[in-house]
Amino acid sequence: MTQLFHASRLFGAMTLAAAIDAGAFGPADRRRMLLVTNNADIPEITVPLDETPGFAALRDRFDEIRSWNEIIAPLHPSEWKPRAVEGPMIGRLLQSHLGLGELDEMVLESVIVPPARVLPGLFKDCPLTIYSDGLMAHAPTRDVLPGEISDRITRLIHLDLVPGLTPLLLSEYGVPAEALPAEAFPRVVGQVAARFGDQPGDAVILGQYLASLGILTDEEETRLYGDMLRALVARGNRRVVFKAHPAAGPRQLRALRRTAAGLDVELVSAGDGVPAEVLFARLRPALVVSCFSTALVTARRFFGLPVATMGTELLLERLAPYENSNRIPVTIVDACLPRLAMDGSLSDPPPVDLAALTGAVAYCMQSEAHPELRETAAEYVKVNGPARYFKKRRLTALGLIEEPAPQQRPDSRLRRLLSR
Repeated sequence: MTQLFHASRLFGAMTLAAAIDAGAFGPADRRRMLLVTNNADIPEITVPLDETPGFAALRDRFDEIRSWNEIIAPLHPSEWKPRAVEGPMIGRLLQSHLGLGELDEMVLESVIVPPARVLPGLFKDCPLTIYSDGLMAHAPTRDVLPGEISDRITRLIHLDLVPGLTPLLLSEYGVPAEALPAEAFPRVVGQVAARFGDQPGDAVILGQYLASLGILTDEEETRLYGDMLRALVARGNRRVVFKAHPAAGPRQLRALRRTAAGLDVELVSAGDGVPAEVLFARLRPALVVSCFSTALVTARRFFGLPVATMGTELLLERLAPYENSNRIPVTIVDACLPRLAMDGSLSDPPPVDLAALTGAVAYCMQSEAHPELRETAAEYVKVNGPARYFKKRRLTALGLIEEPAPQQRPDSRLRRLLSR
C-alpha cells in the first residue's frame, strides 16, 4: 500500500511532517512517496523544494522523493493539465513510471489549482486528503468541485491557527476538519531551523506579492513596506530582517534597501528558501509585522512572539472581486491582531465575535454555497453595521440591508425657481 503526498513549499512540507509525526497518516509501515513541485514563474532558475537546506530535516518521513517538474518537463506545473480523453492513459503511465502499485491515499495541498488540481484526475481510484497550512482554510471553497473529486475527499487536515474557529474550506461537501496538535508543528520547525545559520535582527517584516495579484500597484506595495520600516525605526529597531514572499521578485528588497539607507537602519534579507517560521525559531524578534500573512498568526500562536499588522484597511477596500479568497485571511488578521501606526505605537482592534464576523463575510462571498450562514450574516450586520468588512452594494443584493429609497428630483419649474 502506498500513500502519495504532494508539496510545493517548505511550509507545506513541514505541515506534512508534523501530521505524519502526530499519527494523522497511520503507522509507518506504509510506503510514502512525496511528489514535489516547483511553481515559480521560472522554476529552472530556482532551488527545488527537496534541495533546500531545511528539507534534509524532513526527508526521513518519506520513502521516496519524486519531482513533478521533471516528470512533465518542459511543461510548467501551474499550467499543464491533460485533456479529459488523455487522463486514463497518462494515469496508467504515471502509476507504472512511479511504481505506485495500489494507491492507498493521496494527500494534496489543494484541489483548486494545478498541479494539485490535476493529480486526482490521473489517479481516480483512491481517497483524497487535503491539508491546509494557512488562514485560507477558513475561507469558502473558491470554485465548485466536480463530484468525482469532492466525493473522494475524506478530511481536511489543518494547523490550528485560530483556536475555536472551525475551517470553512470544503465544508459544503461535508468534509470534516481535523486540527493537528499544537505542539507538532513547532517541533518540526525546530528540526528544520537547526539546518540554518543564525540570522541577525531585532524585528521582521513579512512581504507579500500584492502587486502581482493586482490588489495594489507596485508603488503602493513599495510604500507599504517602507511605512512598516519607518514605524519599526520609530520603535527603536535598528536591524530589520525582510522576508520576501516566495512568489515575489527582487524589486521589493531593492526598493526597501533604498528606504533603509535614508533611515540609517540596517536591512537584512532573510534569503531564499528560509521559511518565516525558521526566523521566528532562531531569531526570536521583538516584533513581526506584515499586512495579512499567515506567518503573523504562526508567530504568535506557535512561538509566542509579538506581532502587528499594517495596511489591512486598504486591502479590505481593494480586494476584488468580493469573493477573493484572501478576504477571510485579511479579515481575521485585521480583527484579531494589533495595528502598527507610523509613530511606532501599537493599538488593539475593537473586540469582535470572530466566528460571527468570518461567517458573515463568508456568506457574502459565497452565499449559494453556504445558505446556512445567512442568519449569522444578517444578525452580525444588524448589530455591527456594514462598515469595514462589507460592501453595501453586496449587502443590498443579498437582502441583508434595505436598498436606499431613490431621491426624487424637483421638476424643471421648481429647479428654475430654486436657482433664482
